[in-house]
Amino acid sequence: MSEQNSQPKAHTVPMWTLVGIIIGSTIGAGIFSLPQNIASVAAPGAMLIGWAIAGVGMLSVAFVFHILAQRKPYLDAGVYSYVRAGLGDFIGFASGWGYWLGSVIAQVGYATLFFSTIGHYVPWFDQDHRLTQAIAVSALTWLVFAGLTRGIKQAAVMNAVTTIAKLLPILCFVVLVAFLGFSWDRFTLDFWGEASSVSVFDQVQGIMLFTVWVFIGVEGASVYSKQAKTRADIGRATVIGFLTVLVLLVTVSSLSFGVLTQAELAALPDNSMAAVLEAVVGPWGAALVSIGLCLSVLGAYVSWQMLCAEPIAMMAADRLLPQVAGRINANGAPWVAQLISTVVIQLWVVVFFLNETTYVSMVQLATVMYLLPYTFSALYLVLLATRGRGITHPHAGSRFNDSGPQVPRQSNMRHGAVGLLAFVYSLWLLYAADPKYILFGALAVLPGLLPYVWTRLAQRERVFNAFEWCVVALVAAGSVASVWGLASGQLSL
Repeated sequence: MSEQNSQPKAHTVPMWTLVGIIIGSTIGAGIFSLPQNIASVAAPGAMLIGWAIAGVGMLSVAFVFHILAQRKPYLDAGVYSYVRAGLGDFIGFASGWGYWLGSVIAQVGYATLFFSTIGHYVPWFDQDHRLTQAIAVSALTWLVFAGLTRGIKQAAVMNAVTTIAKLLPILCFVVLVAFLGFSWDRFTLDFWGEASSVSVFDQVQGIMLFTVWVFIGVEGASVYSKQAKTRADIGRATVIGFLTVLVLLVTVSSLSFGVLTQAELAALPDNSMAAVLEAVVGPWGAALVSIGLCLSVLGAYVSWQMLCAEPIAMMAADRLLPQVAGRINANGAPWVAQLISTVVIQLWVVVFFLNETTYVSMVQLATVMYLLPYTFSALYLVLLATRGRGITHPHAGSRFNDSGPQVPRQSNMRHGAVGLLAFVYSLWLLYAADPKYILFGALAVLPGLLPYVWTRLAQRERVFNAFEWCVVALVAAGSVASVWGLASGQLSL
């Protein structure tokens, strides 16, 4: 998971600044737990295959948003606006709702990782004191809300400090482990995971959502398309920034397998990068990584709690939710949307505490929610490239039906290929996910129907068209299955 920076002025951002923005917005807390996450489901050989698939797939997703930002520059209401333009109001709403809930769940995961890391040094916050953790997460959430409602925004200095704070420990980890702790014999020991009797395909499938999690935020690069000095810089920066992030992720996960065995890595705590470095250089290495993680998570927590409110406020402005949800206070803060997000974060804290949910489960569920706008945005690009427009909803408005700037046939073919690759990859990710998280995702979307339908009826608008009714039926069926699974004990968070 990652953090995003404040928007620069138009046409003033050079290419290498764009590269830095992409790296800073993509590298987040996820990399610090990556060694344990990967080792819990895959051996080194399967890991490398998984990273190859993720590298191609997530780069295609990044380019989907880059291309859509160029083709539809007036769609500036976040990633959900592309889905709404392409597939109608309700599918756009469901994607925005899913993206919002993914951010909310990720906030709980962020804070849990933060306090469990502190718990290594202050026992009150360790895994044996989950109630203390839940209270601390709640207090942090409401403290941040109080600050955001007063118009406090993350300053550029804070962004710079947190970016350096997380990159320095990562670079130190890479150098120290590579030269002092890496063993090729240990890395190649049971390279394909034969001892676990799990097929390579199943291992690759198992790591897919973890690879997406550490790339969350890559879609934020499209925000800066208008600020780049030249359009050519955007494409170059996307490739350079993305490949830099990919190299860091692959290096960290690969080096870890050269220090500890798969079984040892899988048994590590959430902040597993610290434990790996501790095995190489001692306790000071763990402390270095832990400090970097805590500073990174704190900075990301503030920025993402602020960003959590944006989908709600944007959908209220677009009349997909009651307009009161987009109300702005005297300090310029969307305080109602922030309050809604904070209350829901608090509810998830309670749910996760009562179910003793792990950080890994939070990651899996949040990632499934993020896949909604990824999948449908890729489909919209395919529709644009093949038919020049999406499947519009009668209430979407004329600006959504606008074909936009003329696109050469050759570019359309290239855009269609990128969109198709990203769409197939997103579907593969949904297939690779544990089915229970798909069902829980449907259950999480279901409550959003209430304010959406109420808003539609209040405006005397048609609620659903035939296609949307089919989607609603699928959501309802998934919700019923998840409730039944929870009640019968066959499913658990």
